Amino acid sequence: MMTSVDTDLIRVLADPLRLQIVTLLAKETLCTTHLVEETGAKQTNLSNHLRVLREAGVVETEPCGRYTYYRLRPDAIASLAGQFADLAEAARATAEANLKRSCP
Repeated sequence: MMTSVDTDLIRVLADPLRLQIVTLLAKETLCTTHLVEETGAKQTNLSNHLRVLREAGVVETEPCGRYTYYRLRPDAIASLAGQFADLAEAARATAEANLKRSCP
């Protein structure tokens, strides 16, 4: 059984500021102004990180007047969590079956 993990998504979430944004958005939908206040990041830096998260399918936007609200897409996170759960299950099965390749 081949188990793969979405390495592109891991790279996206590996950035500390992006992970902080994702953590904040897991609790509530926020606009850019709120995220600047919460993270202390500069507006332009934050916008770049939000673009990366949006392009990766991790967040979605909702225009509201002159503001843009960001919402976490839980399916993207759940998919990655499922991939890690599959990897853990494969490792558990390998350990229980004591599978190992013999050395040449």
